[in-house]
Amino acid sequence: MIELRNVTKTYPNGTKGLNQINLTVEKGEFIAIVGLSGAGKSTLLRSINRLHDITNGEILIDGKSITTAKGKELRMIRRDIGMIFQSFNLVKRTTVLRNVLAGRVGHHSVLRTLLGLFPKEDIDLAFEALDRVNIVQKAYVRADELSGGQQQRVAIARVLSQKAKIILADEPVASLDPLTTKQVMDDLKRINMDLDITTIVNLHSIDLARQYATRIIGLQGGEVVFDGPVSEATDERFAEIYGRPFHEENHLLEEAVV
Repeated sequence: MIELRNVTKTYPNGTKGLNQINLTVEKGEFIAIVGLSGAGKSTLLRSINRLHDITNGEILIDGKSITTAKGKELRMIRRDIGMIFQSFNLVKRTTVLRNVLAGRVGHHSVLRTLLGLFPKEDIDLAFEALDRVNIVQKAYVRADELSGGQQQRVAIARVLSQKAKIILADEPVASLDPLTTKQVMDDLKRINMDLDITTIVNLHSIDLARQYATRIIGLQGGEVVFDGPVSEATDERFAEIYGRPFHEENHLLEEAVV
């Protein structure tokens, strides 16, 4: 499904965001990427759908190189990749339904989407997606009238209406309260299991990574320092990933003593 071969990302100032990353992601996996801020989590995720161009290496999606793809070929590859952001990325002044229909843009001409001429099949698909995340009753409400958790569920519905084969979620629950966090993570996990959609999520919470993922990838300084099943993600391994002692009682990293 996804293959990263010797992927390196070097920024103009010389900083390496990613360094010689080699990973293979199979269809239907639910992967949590963990690590300190600046470890390369967002860079890795955004490189997969080429929001960031890599400096060296190659990324393959279903055997096709997104690294070298251009024009229509690039658009077709990206059409199968849905992205969920921490900030939701909704058009706040329009309705929930219109936001979800935005997931269909890649399937139609620019003129048709600008005019909002979506076929009945797309509208049905949008309502089905909203129903799957239990927010269909908000279809005609403006996005800026929703809570943060509701907005993130709209973002998930948008990805579902896109009929994406891959979901990339960049810190999707970082700004949400604990109850809403659980609801959003439950939605992502259920969608992953019910629809067999490959899901890769950046998380700060170690507990969430252990609870929802089937595989955990730990990054440190742009390099993979851990890659394995949840059963192997011990407190000791997390201490290595974060470079700090691990507090067993509350599963938080202890602050360094100065």
